[in-house]
Amino acid sequence: MPTGIIDSLDHEGRGLIVVDGTTVFIEGALPGERVEYVVHRRKPTYEQARTLRILDPSADRVTPRCPHFGVCGGCSMQHLDASAQVAAKQRLLEDNLRHLGEISAEQLYAPIHGPTWAYRFRARLSVRFVAKKGGVLVGFRERRGSYVADMQQCAVLPPHLSAMLLPLRELIGALSIRDRLPQIEVAVGERVTALVLRVLEAPSPDDEALLRDFADRYGVVFYLQPKGPATAYRFHPQEGPPLSYLLPDFGVEHFFSPTEFTQVNPAINRVLVRRAMSLLEPRPGERIGDMFCGLGNFSLAIARSGAQVLGVEGSPELVVRAAENAAANGLDGRVEYRIANLFEVTTESFAAFGGLDKMLIDPPRDGALELVKSLAADGPRRIVYISCSPPSLARDAAILVSQKGYRLRGAGVVNMFPNTSHVESIALFERQPSA
Repeated sequence: MPTGIIDSLDHEGRGLIVVDGTTVFIEGALPGERVEYVVHRRKPTYEQARTLRILDPSADRVTPRCPHFGVCGGCSMQHLDASAQVAAKQRLLEDNLRHLGEISAEQLYAPIHGPTWAYRFRARLSVRFVAKKGGVLVGFRERRGSYVADMQQCAVLPPHLSAMLLPLRELIGALSIRDRLPQIEVAVGERVTALVLRVLEAPSPDDEALLRDFADRYGVVFYLQPKGPATAYRFHPQEGPPLSYLLPDFGVEHFFSPTEFTQVNPAINRVLVRRAMSLLEPRPGERIGDMFCGLGNFSLAIARSGAQVLGVEGSPELVVRAAENAAANGLDGRVEYRIANLFEVTTESFAAFGGLDKMLIDPPRDGALELVKSLAADGPRRIVYISCSPPSLARDAAILVSQKGYRLRGAGVVNMFPNTSHVESIALFERQPSA
């Protein structure tokens, strides 16, 4: 079997080496390690492999906490020390900026990181009835393939949810629709835990009784979702506190439905919003744009400063939710929300938003290409960019710097998903004054 010394990690947390001009991605290998590996997939320009033996282990290698690590696809980096994970993500961000964007940040911000375990307050669990396994499986999908991992616990879910995995298997196995329930979406709020059951067939009266009993016993709220996310409705208990999360530094509470997007890691989100506000420096009298604003995660914090905020979002449902959150926090007079497709924005349509002193951008993985291209010479003087994809950030940063007259003042990683290869980051751009 071939052996090699690992050069670095790729964006999926795999070890990377180059052999005779061919890049080899090796699962389970860490930088600096000499490993024996077996190739399981060959392509003209690369190969995929898995580690057979670690001949010289890295000093950063640790024993994975979860017994399902390596099979379950929920985590990919539990074998790497937590601080080394953050350092690897910072290097990945820098490499993307340098190689894809051909730029570098003037300053590297201290990484934002926090608890490594029990952080995941949002999750989408797959459900599958497997007679050979003796019943129902509930969990994340396996790392390779579409099968559901046979999980008894999960170290990145809050303890009360991890302890609920086996009882959920028993519950669903007892339902008449056990093979018509493919997914459970989990959302943990400040005062309530919601479980959204994706039901392809309506539960029977006996099923409903079992669900009510489970909800009462485990202190959760069941939602049923017969079709798309907008069809989810509260089933039991029908009365009780709503889902919400707090940003104590800004005295705001965000309410949300369990199928609406919120950050999975509330502790890190609090620090991220605080960092974003310190970089944006919103002040009374300024008009600030919050692009891809969602349900107002950043809008309300900006508005607390006394600035006027324009929130723009493509989802009509999220715009309604954002406006409701602004009103619930007494900030509706400082925030205006508009529906617009920011993936199709032009210089003309951006100008129709009105003048903006500053702007925060928080796009999905595709980034904000058309938005940054639409900026005119009198665009916002300061931009804070929250990214969940280093390649799209690098691409957009290159346009801002090389075409739009901005400087990349700083950038750093946000470890929103510890023990995974997912890289979140934050960057600050400032427009250079005209000569």
